Amino acid sequence: MDQEKTPLLDAVRDLIDTNPAYFRIPGHRLERGISSRWTDQVGNRIFAYDVTETPFTDDLHAPEGAICEAQELLRDLYGADESFFLVNGTTCGNEAMIISAAFEGEEIMVARNAHKSAMMGLVLSGAKPVYVMPEVIEDWGLQGAIPPERVRALFQEHPHCGALFLVSPTYYGICSDLQAIADICHENNALLLVDEAHGAHLYFDKLKADKKRGALECGADICVQSMHKVTGALTQSSVLHIKNHGVREDALLRVAENLKLVQSTSPSYLLMISLDCARYELAMHGREMYQKAAELAAYARMEINAIEGFACLERTETDASDSTRLVISARELEISGFALDEILFSQYHVNVELSDHENVLAIVTYANEKEELDRLIYACSSIGAEYGNRVKTNKGKNDTDVIKGQLRFPPLPEQCMTPRRAYFSKKKRIAWQEAVGAVSGQVIAPYPPGIPVIYPGERISREAWEYIECFRKEGRHIHGANRDGELDSIQIIV
Repeated sequence: MDQEKTPLLDAVRDLIDTNPAYFRIPGHRLERGISSRWTDQVGNRIFAYDVTETPFTDDLHAPEGAICEAQELLRDLYGADESFFLVNGTTCGNEAMIISAAFEGEEIMVARNAHKSAMMGLVLSGAKPVYVMPEVIEDWGLQGAIPPERVRALFQEHPHCGALFLVSPTYYGICSDLQAIADICHENNALLLVDEAHGAHLYFDKLKADKKRGALECGADICVQSMHKVTGALTQSSVLHIKNHGVREDALLRVAENLKLVQSTSPSYLLMISLDCARYELAMHGREMYQKAAELAAYARMEINAIEGFACLERTETDASDSTRLVISARELEISGFALDEILFSQYHVNVELSDHENVLAIVTYANEKEELDRLIYACSSIGAEYGNRVKTNKGKNDTDVIKGQLRFPPLPEQCMTPRRAYFSKKKRIAWQEAVGAVSGQVIAPYPPGIPVIYPGERISREAWEYIECFRKEGRHIHGANRDGELDSIQIIV
């Protein structure tokens, strides 16, 4: 196919060029009705592209024209059998994958480090999750890849699992051995569903051209990608791909209909146009885009690792992880990831993606420039000099101790009922301090990265409570907290 085309962008432009007397939704009538408070700052031309379904612009829920062609170009670029635009983010794609793969009461394997949108899919489907634990990278306090041998063992224990849902790469850029896992799934007549939210760019890594990087290349049956996270699409713009490997074709056929269940009936054309244009840029320049990001990240990684007291997680030439992610620690300076994040932002105006008890994460893309990486390096160097001197002269501990040795990912809690049954059960609210032993009626997920520690229907173990308590005491952002942001009470099953 001709990847130089941008059919949806061109279709909306053609509509605008007719200078229509416009009586359709949205109410702002192309660019004319947007608040001047906004247009005075950003201009008004882009707002003309915020349209709805017209004879020019096609219909996302029954595409025949420009959207259909744009999705076919996307499919061709990624080597999928079918590809779909998502305007409700990867969340709705994850939900569609799960409700397509498992009906109520059926078992589905779910990686325990999955994003909380997997829980939403379980609530919608009524499926019974069988959780598989990721490896833990102890030196960095990170959850890592899903070991294929654990997947194989769980299929032996649960032979009726119809699918495995996992995240690869993780937020921190760590990839699982998807080829091995796909083979195991297909041997067991199960689908491999991959939340590849952070991995749409891996397909363009020409430095590892001999190594398959993307989920589709490695045998995934369905994957979802957040194009806005790593390419030029607008926030909330994602895509879903299907690749038929002759396994559970009935489930694959349900995906298109289930997307209608979880997607808006008023899809944003700005979001879809951004997907059309992001695909175009990847097709034309994807390898150069990835190489630029990888080279910038490699430069920063080398420089940061040379700073006394700092460490940046190495990415080897043999692994399949994302080399554009910078996982940075100042643990030797007795600075936690949370404190490092605050120092970088407040003192140096360096804004990283997230922080945890030990690390901060910086995501490097093609749109970054060396000057920005130099600012990050300079900030780390300055912090190293200031805080390293405090440690050497024994003038007291730094701002926040790393909680290494105290914070441990808790073991799997007891699953008392499915997330769906728990979600629709009667509940009452009790004090958080009294929650140990109760069956949770809600999700608790430190955010970011939004990985649930407790799912609805699970008994709150002492280990899980203490893990969450570390975040609560430090005032960290938690999904599942009360409306005032405090986690002083929790809903439990009556």
